[in-house]
Amino acid sequence: MKLLLNYFPNLTETQISQFEQLQELYQDWNLKINVVSRKDIDELYLRHVLHSLGIAKVIEFLPNTKVMDVGTGGGFPGIPLAILFPETRFHLVDSIGKKIKVVKEVVEGLDLKNIKATNARVESVNEKYDFIISRAVAQMETFVRWVKNSVEKKSKHELKNGILYLKGGDLTEELFSFPKATIYPLNVFFKEDFFETKSVVHLPLKLKKR
Repeated sequence: MKLLLNYFPNLTETQISQFEQLQELYQDWNLKINVVSRKDIDELYLRHVLHSLGIAKVIEFLPNTKVMDVGTGGGFPGIPLAILFPETRFHLVDSIGKKIKVVKEVVEGLDLKNIKATNARVESVNEKYDFIISRAVAQMETFVRWVKNSVEKKSKHELKNGILYLKGGDLTEELFSFPKATIYPLNVFFKEDFFETKSVVHLPLKLKKR
């Protein structure tokens, strides 16, 4: 928690309590269904929670913003962001049923009212969202193909509606076809070595390939 409070000092008591509960909830569920790698569970707050909250350093979601987390796995980045933005509506989607089972149990354990979780392929989801978030579930070109029809056209944030993608490594080649993508290196916000090669990529709605 000290790590989170270092970067997010204005958390409410409720948020602090919810973040504190994450470790125990994931350790418990990970023994039954492995959704976080064994080595990562001990560094949950660095590698999963704080990493997820990197998106919050790029945008502050307004109340009633609709966000879909694609390929959420065990609930990242959606669950930490839902704790941080309780008035934003999050839809966590994954095609693997046992992962969504864990997500639902964690959401219930934290009493989060702003999350719904669905076991489905993203292509079958027919709703529209202000932003699509994810942690590197596919190459950007593939991901765009999956979600291009899921983005609400009218933007209400300074950042235009579209994709907010947590990615690592050199993205030059992957983003070559997307000149409107903006890369936000996370080592600007977080000093830990883990973030040295990590970024948030924002890709707005109106996509024109070269």
